[in-house]
Amino acid sequence: MEIEKEIDRRIEWWKEQEDTTPPVWVAEMVKCIVSHGLGLPSVELGQVLISHLCFRTNQPSLWKFLQHAFCSRLLSPLHVLSLLTCRVIPFRHSQPEAYRLYVELLRRYALSFDPSIPDTCKQKIVDSVDVTLQLSQNYRVHVVGLGHAFVFFFFTIVTTLIDCILDDSGLRMTSLDEQNGAVGTRSMDHHPIDLDTGEVYHIERDKHLEQMRWKNSFLAIEALGQLTESLRAMVLLRLVYLNMPEKFNGLLQRLHFLEANQSACSSLKSTNQILARLLANIKRIPSLEYQFKKHRLIRMLVDIGSCKSVSCCNFGFGQSACWVPFDICMENAMDGKQLSVKSAIDILTETIYTLRVFNKASWKETFLALWLSALRLVQRERDPLEGPIPHLEARLCILLSIVPLAIANVFEDEAKLQSSSSQESRYEDGMGGKGCDATKSGLISALQLLGNFSGLLCPPASITAAANAAAAKVASFILKNRRDGLNSGSPIETCLNAGGNMRHLIVEACIARNLIDSSAYFWLGYVSSSMVSSELSPVKKSPWSTFMEGAPLDGHLVNSLLTTPASSLAEIEKLYHIALNGSTVEKLAAAKILCGASLSHGWNVQEHVVHFVVKLLSPPVPPGYGGPRNHLIDHMPMLCAVLFGASSIDTVHILSLHGVIPEVAASLMPLCETFGSLVATPCSQSSTGDEPSIYMVFSAAFLFLLRLWKFYKPPLELCTTGGAMGGELTLEYLLLLRNSRIASQNFAAHDDMDSNLEQLEFASNKPVYIDYFPKLRAWYCQNRSCIASTLSGLCSGNPVHEVANKILSIIYQKITKSGASQGDSSMPSSSRICGSPVSSKEDVCQIPMLSAWDVLEATPFVLEAILTACAHGRLSSRDLTTGLSDLVDFLPASLAVIISYFCAEVTRGVWKPVPMNGTDWPSPAAILPLVESEMKKILATAGVHVPNYSLGTSVMLPLPIAALVSLTITFKLNKSLEYIHAVVGPALENCASSCPWPSILIIGSLWAQKIHRWHDFIVVSCSRSVFRQNKEAVAQLLRSCFTSFLGSPHNSRLSTDQSGVNGLLGSIIAIAGVCPSIAPGFLYLRSCMTIQDVQYVNDVIVKLVAEYARESAARWTCKDTPNLRSSNSSLSFAAASAREVAMLGASLLCVSGGFQLVQELYEETILTWLLSSRGDKHGKVSSIACIVEGYAMAYLLMMSGSLAWCVGTKAPSWAISKRACAVGVHMDFLARVLEGHILLGCDPATWRAYVSCLVGLIVSCAPAWIQQVKLETLRKLVRGLIEWHEYELALSLLERGGISAIESVAELVNVIN
Repeated sequence: MEIEKEIDRRIEWWKEQEDTTPPVWVAEMVKCIVSHGLGLPSVELGQVLISHLCFRTNQPSLWKFLQHAFCSRLLSPLHVLSLLTCRVIPFRHSQPEAYRLYVELLRRYALSFDPSIPDTCKQKIVDSVDVTLQLSQNYRVHVVGLGHAFVFFFFTIVTTLIDCILDDSGLRMTSLDEQNGAVGTRSMDHHPIDLDTGEVYHIERDKHLEQMRWKNSFLAIEALGQLTESLRAMVLLRLVYLNMPEKFNGLLQRLHFLEANQSACSSLKSTNQILARLLANIKRIPSLEYQFKKHRLIRMLVDIGSCKSVSCCNFGFGQSACWVPFDICMENAMDGKQLSVKSAIDILTETIYTLRVFNKASWKETFLALWLSALRLVQRERDPLEGPIPHLEARLCILLSIVPLAIANVFEDEAKLQSSSSQESRYEDGMGGKGCDATKSGLISALQLLGNFSGLLCPPASITAAANAAAAKVASFILKNRRDGLNSGSPIETCLNAGGNMRHLIVEACIARNLIDSSAYFWLGYVSSSMVSSELSPVKKSPWSTFMEGAPLDGHLVNSLLTTPASSLAEIEKLYHIALNGSTVEKLAAAKILCGASLSHGWNVQEHVVHFVVKLLSPPVPPGYGGPRNHLIDHMPMLCAVLFGASSIDTVHILSLHGVIPEVAASLMPLCETFGSLVATPCSQSSTGDEPSIYMVFSAAFLFLLRLWKFYKPPLELCTTGGAMGGELTLEYLLLLRNSRIASQNFAAHDDMDSNLEQLEFASNKPVYIDYFPKLRAWYCQNRSCIASTLSGLCSGNPVHEVANKILSIIYQKITKSGASQGDSSMPSSSRICGSPVSSKEDVCQIPMLSAWDVLEATPFVLEAILTACAHGRLSSRDLTTGLSDLVDFLPASLAVIISYFCAEVTRGVWKPVPMNGTDWPSPAAILPLVESEMKKILATAGVHVPNYSLGTSVMLPLPIAALVSLTITFKLNKSLEYIHAVVGPALENCASSCPWPSILIIGSLWAQKIHRWHDFIVVSCSRSVFRQNKEAVAQLLRSCFTSFLGSPHNSRLSTDQSGVNGLLGSIIAIAGVCPSIAPGFLYLRSCMTIQDVQYVNDVIVKLVAEYARESAARWTCKDTPNLRSSNSSLSFAAASAREVAMLGASLLCVSGGFQLVQELYEETILTWLLSSRGDKHGKVSSIACIVEGYAMAYLLMMSGSLAWCVGTKAPSWAISKRACAVGVHMDFLARVLEGHILLGCDPATWRAYVSCLVGLIVSCAPAWIQQVKLETLRKLVRGLIEWHEYELALSLLERGGISAIESVAELVNVIN
């Protein structure tokens, strides 16, 4: 170009003029460039000038001119140094003077950055630097801005200089790729570049040049040490660490290699101190915390640790309060009305990470808190309320299976983190170390400390034998090792209790999953010296050993295996293969054994048992199997055993805790389709007896399937109610989850823990859709239509009409024949119950030969006919109940249609109420006042006061629900009928809650009259119904939860003197023979899912958190001044109290409405709180109280989001998407307020504290969230923080914005400097 020729001519002329000074050159060159219409700094000048700076044309005057050109902004240091890097580095040996001058320029100008360069020149500089240093190619990003180029340029310079030092010292890192550095650093002095034709390099160097080259390495290390000490350099390098950890890893590897070999290299011996300083500077970068004004009050709030060190002997309120989400999460998982589709293992793993980050705790503290929460969960149900709810088996599953598996997940994550090439952790460092060693050490320390909590270690009576066996195993192991001469010197301390306790079972569960080894047996005080010193009686041989030795499955062995849990995966695998391939008798026995004690109490192998039980529900097609007969029919006895063995309430809940509900649903659908389509002969249609019938297998599978979601709720209600997934489950959603797991080859977290188990896949690894099962789909659509609208009339001659007429005729014939219509009774006879055999051969012959699907399709029309007949007096209440019982006896699965139809009819309000007077319908009068008074006593104990309701002279219920409850109280309470009661109970409670008060009391009283031992459970269930529509009661209960956990802000107490977790959830649920006193938190967890207006919960929790936060600040504020009583200690106490309030609020909020409620908190509730003017509502509030209130609300928001969506990036894609949306909306609102577009109603101190603390918490606890916020929003937030002089927060926020934010960070660092 013409301008380049002109520049080259002027430079040549200046080189010949000895009397012209560099400033004069600069002035003349500026005129020249401007005259050509070019902007400054000049890219063209830099490119031409570099060609004159090295080798033969090198002159000192040009280097001086270069410095003046930088100062006058004639040249861009970024551009020129990039060109010099590629020009000088390869020839630093032959041109040591040029290299020394280059290093000196780097020392002065490498961190010079001017973002105000005109756009016309800026893009030229960016393109030139990118091409010269190959930035886009080496960093695999498109360098689009000056800030990008500056950051990558500086990192390239640092890496290149270190490579030069290694090369010049004769060190070579073979592990590093040649292209890991952007610039070739190997000397190219043997190439005759830019030299005269006759001139050749000499092998023997001049002594002066050799000494200069030696000094150059020293100067390069010194320059790097000085550069990396500055804040700007650390910010630039930290950007690479955060966004390209593998590149930063390469830098660390170079420095460690250099440090390790410096003693062996003579040229580096004198650089020990400088190299150590450089390495220290680089090592500081991952944990760098910007500290500009740490004395600021808000910064002190964010930096205060959440959890003090755990005392070995006392884990009281101060420590347990900050871990309350563990207790709430576990207790909420025990709600039998809700079956979670997500594994409790995964939920608990995420909670472990979240609480460890927010509490800034070590692994020892985290694991100790986790174990103590699980132990409290078990101790809470030592004397449980008897009823159709999960009991001790499910709680022990949490303690001895779910918690160890969650810890195993943590171990696995830490191992992957340690083995990966990236050193970057998802969470902040400084919390007890990273990696497997620190995690395992923390677990061992926590397990050792558990021995100090003897009050929680006493085993419930049902597992005392298991605990004693575990302790005896330890004693036997130690004795054996002593006899063998091993560990003979290990001291054994005396324990108070010579028997086993819960810690022995916990340790065995950890050893079984390779979390720890048998060295735990030698811990001080682990077993008593009396047990070790005494001669133990010979241990009885395990029946599983006999089984593995090949003994046949006869009666005695089967009974022993049924009651003895398996101890290894091999035993379970052998049993599974027998259940598939053995004889008919062996299949039946193996299936029963697999669903026996191994499933309920085999905690050490429970995840494997669950896996194989689900596999047994989908037996594979045998090789070469053909013909029209479905292969499932051949497995009918085995399937029947599995269905009934796995259908108990505790067992189904255990399956839910392990997260296999979607797989169970997909396995049950083929069974329903197949056995529901078969037409049985009359002699095989009995639904009871020793031999399984088609109707029995179908009913078991069908009712099992329906328990997995609320089949009786309207579709609209399923979408609008709260729940852990933001709504109730549907069959489609269950299949969607199952198919997504298939697609990602991630069935369940525990399947990946054993290499052998990975080889065993579920029978069907293909997606399953409801359309694959036309009969099931037809019923599913009919059920939804029946719930949503009234039945449409059937034309005479329609096949369904004919089936309905057949069923009606059979029912009426039985009624007439038995003489049931001759008189009514207050209580229907219990001789006709679900599962009772058909009374005579004649009755058997009268049963029509129909498939189960045909019966279910016609059942709604049968119900409509008999209900209408009863309403018009053509059918007595006794005959109606008898007819319904006959229908359920004929096909137990018809109970589902009865429930759906009656629940739907109740909501329509077209049926008149009937008197429950003991003449027409059963009467609850004898026990109704007692149930009501006990219910009010329970509510009053929990701090809830409801108005008195007059029952009137007559007790009435709508006809459909009267018929439903009259039917259900005829069912017997056999263990084999749990699959019936598990369907009836939740549906009846939901149906009663939809009726006017006091319907639930009437129904509860009728059931309490029938089953006296369920009395307490029924009263508690009635108490829960109060919160369905009564907002005031919900608010009172939530306030009681806060008061019981934290104490009243006005120094008052509830009826209990306890506080903390035991005050919130109770130390024990109930005491036998005493009217139950339910803790507020426990009552809320069992009621929150039934609250209709769950959004109201958000408002109440936000108000309570704000109120308690203000009160916590008031306690530590002087009466005469708005200042704290003392400096850091008072602030620490106030902040800790506010944090506990927020943590409790977040936990209750998440279990109340899940993701939907948390999203509403982000997008609406907190925004409304900020906009609302509190005025004189709370009187005069100090500025400290306003600040602590803002901090508490920020903590509430962050903790809620973290519990719902995880703090890191290891979350499902849908969760990340929801999180990004909610966080983005919230941040956009904050940005608009900071810009002045929105006026707030809250106190300015509250607003400022809220924003600053929220940003600080996101940066320190959930940095992964920041990259999901729009860059423009981040910039607006940063501008607002800078106006408040919160520079460190602004910088910390922006640097985590990802690659796109690098440009803005570079500009911000320039402003801060």
